Amino acid sequence: MRYPKTAFKTITRVVEIKPEAEVEISGDTIVVRGPRGELRRKFNKEFLDITVEDGKVKLVAYDDRRFNRAYIGTMASHIKNMINGVVNGFRKEMIIVFAHFPMRVEVDKNKKAVIISNFVGSRAPRIAKIVGNTDVRVEGDRIIIEGPSKEDVSQTAANIRQATKIKDKDQRVFMDGIYLLEE
Repeated sequence: MRYPKTAFKTITRVVEIKPEAEVEISGDTIVVRGPRGELRRKFNKEFLDITVEDGKVKLVAYDDRRFNRAYIGTMASHIKNMINGVVNGFRKEMIIVFAHFPMRVEVDKNKKAVIISNFVGSRAPRIAKIVGNTDVRVEGDRIIIEGPSKEDVSQTAANIRQATKIKDKDQRVFMDGIYLLEE
């Protein structure tokens, strides 16, 4: 079988490590530590090699195929987000909107959940799960979500939004809910 001309070209991506962050590779897991905590992510060793040298993370794939280009770009972005997360963190702000029934929002740290009571007058509270090492607090009509992992912060915001989604009613009229205000 003939190989295409690009079959043995290597693809390389380099990610700078911030001075406050520390990156370590053990087996098929990359660990990033910083002032805001520690993040771990598994990667597939079959498709790429990851090394840490001179304050940089070097990702190399030994076959220039579309899948490998996509995978190496995705992993480079994940590593950048991990480094940024443990150094600066990620934050999302949501706003609580209601017209008639006053909605109560509480954070239960033990259950790692956000409890939404009296949503559109319903008796049963709606529960949204807090994912990972994410900090959620309620300040007036705002919900602030912070954490080192971009995925966990975003998924927590999505869980809160999903819990207050109105079904079977016209959303132009019934605008009650919790909406993303800023990222």
